[in-house]
Amino acid sequence: MLSRVFLFLCVCIKQSQAAVPSIASVGSDLWLLFQNDLDWHTTAEHTSSILISSRTHSDALASCAKLGEDLTPTNGTFFESDTEKILAYVSLQTGASHTQKYWVGGSTSAHSQLCPAVSTSGLSTAACAESLPALCANSAPNRVSNETDLSPTWQVEVNSGDLSVTGTRDHVSFRFLGIPYANEPARWTYSSLYTGPPTLSALNFGSPCAQVGGSGMENCLFLNIFTSFLPASGTPSSQLKPVMFWIHGGAFTGGEGSDAIYDGGSLVSRGDVVVVTINYRLGALGFLALDDGETNGNYGLADQITALKWVQAHIASFGGDPSRVTIFGQSAGAGSVRALLGSPPAFGLFAGAIAQSNLAGFGYASTYSEYFTIEQEVAVAAGAFLVEVGCENGTSAEILDCLREVQWQTLQNAADAPRYVVVDGKFITRDRLSVDGQGPAAPHVHAIFGWMAGDGVDFAGNYPQTNEAQLASIEGIGIAANISQAALDSGLFPRPSTGNTTLDTFNVTGRVATDGEFLCLDQATAHSAAIHNVFQSLHTYQFDRSYMGYEPIPGLCDPPATPAHPFGDPSLPYFQCHSGDLYFTFGTLGQASLPFRDENDLPFEQVTVDAWSAFARTGDPNPDAAFLAARGYSTTSAALKQWGLWEDVTSAVPVRILDWPSRGSGWLEQAQCDVLDFPLDFYEN
Repeated sequence: MLSRVFLFLCVCIKQSQAAVPSIASVGSDLWLLFQNDLDWHTTAEHTSSILISSRTHSDALASCAKLGEDLTPTNGTFFESDTEKILAYVSLQTGASHTQKYWVGGSTSAHSQLCPAVSTSGLSTAACAESLPALCANSAPNRVSNETDLSPTWQVEVNSGDLSVTGTRDHVSFRFLGIPYANEPARWTYSSLYTGPPTLSALNFGSPCAQVGGSGMENCLFLNIFTSFLPASGTPSSQLKPVMFWIHGGAFTGGEGSDAIYDGGSLVSRGDVVVVTINYRLGALGFLALDDGETNGNYGLADQITALKWVQAHIASFGGDPSRVTIFGQSAGAGSVRALLGSPPAFGLFAGAIAQSNLAGFGYASTYSEYFTIEQEVAVAAGAFLVEVGCENGTSAEILDCLREVQWQTLQNAADAPRYVVVDGKFITRDRLSVDGQGPAAPHVHAIFGWMAGDGVDFAGNYPQTNEAQLASIEGIGIAANISQAALDSGLFPRPSTGNTTLDTFNVTGRVATDGEFLCLDQATAHSAAIHNVFQSLHTYQFDRSYMGYEPIPGLCDPPATPAHPFGDPSLPYFQCHSGDLYFTFGTLGQASLPFRDENDLPFEQVTVDAWSAFARTGDPNPDAAFLAARGYSTTSAALKQWGLWEDVTSAVPVRILDWPSRGSGWLEQAQCDVLDFPLDFYEN
């Protein structure tokens, strides 16, 4: 009897697995079409459809049923306007005529030979026996990142090589979460591409990597894919979407690719790209280097390269174009982008790069752009770290054996736990990115470097109360005493007079920190790279509008509230803090139900997402006019027409000031950068 029950259970499980639809079972590409205006208040009301290839009306019904759906209903609030724009874009992408009809839902009498259809001109009919592409409904609910409905109704299977991956969909995209891209590596060994069990459930995020504070796990090398397009076998590569490969920040000691702020649904649905977010090893587990000839560091950086190799091998099965991968990251993620731009094993794995708030310059910031030798890293951190975790004695092998026995929480929380990219001779071969033309740099890559207007405020310490404390706080950033005094004496960093003396004094420290840890050397990077033609194209920006951000001092990054703007008035002075760009670049204000503070937050979010995704598509942050017209992105079209295009660094306005309105500018703060000893030609010396 028990054997019969077991057999019955096995059969049921196999039938359940077989019931998950796939591209092969539907017999078509699956293109999830959603007209995303980023106004999260109405997202659930907008029509979401899945386009499948041509077939008769009855066959279309049967194919949609395999997805657990009917044909798209036509009575939605935004059906008419959404469908017109969606089909115009389908025509642009596929070359289909604007008169092309598509099957949609609606009543058909039993004896009628005409069935409901739609084109860019609106609703009509077609002969039911005619073969037309069809719009299946996507009735998956709209949910925020970590609350996706995991019902089998929405699941879908993708096969890539030996892998069979089951993911799901929500209202705006297909989602494949927690995919292992590497075999779990032993401590302080380099990761290798995943070769484990081929049948994968990708319904939930994998664990973050072990990090400071005690959260996460060591088995953590997972990636997440957000896509609108699942191609059938034989789909032309020209139909594949550009890939945006996100590397999270967090000081190389924290962070995770599954953070809701990095949810890729908005970028995917509005920008028609594929988004990949990853985890990589952090802290001592990711960056310990010892002068033993074996423990050479950069394990976390190597994980990023392994993930890029996985993308090259598999992303086409998820609708992504492996020849158009853009790496982008913020803070330590931007430091990773910078390192990958100079890492020979990464060359050829990406075609674009965006570094958002790359640190460089004084003190702590220098380690993200000026790399220690292994010997220097041991002197600065690893030597003390070994003492702190009780593994300082013995031979090199005995020290490693000791370290492998220590609980990871102890390793990650040690005061001197290493977190530095180092010159290891393989992944990093020079102590800085070679923007001077004298060393390795990724060839044929389009790049963007940029920063927040108040990026350094978060690293400026507490509010100084006196002029003496002002000098001490500036020196606390890591500035030499003579330079900090020269900065104050120069008159180039004047103290505002708002009536709040403490805040005015702090403002000076924040401005020095922003210039000395972000702005000056990012500009110098772009300037030198342009002179030496290091990149195929290069753009820079400064964000003058931000939303929240990293706040070591609560409330520091919020614009002041007024009766007319109870959530803050961005037109009034406020600090545009580190990480204040993230909601805008990902289009994820809705993930946290954050309010629009004024009438410009939403259009600014739209323009920003359009610029980032345009760069992924073409290497140019200015969206193609035909793309904007087809998608109906009139706000962005009008803004660019009014403001002018974002010009590259070889122009008279090398810096784009991102705000509402945006504008071009010459190089910023050049006199201040000279006083801080970070001139525009810094990398020429």
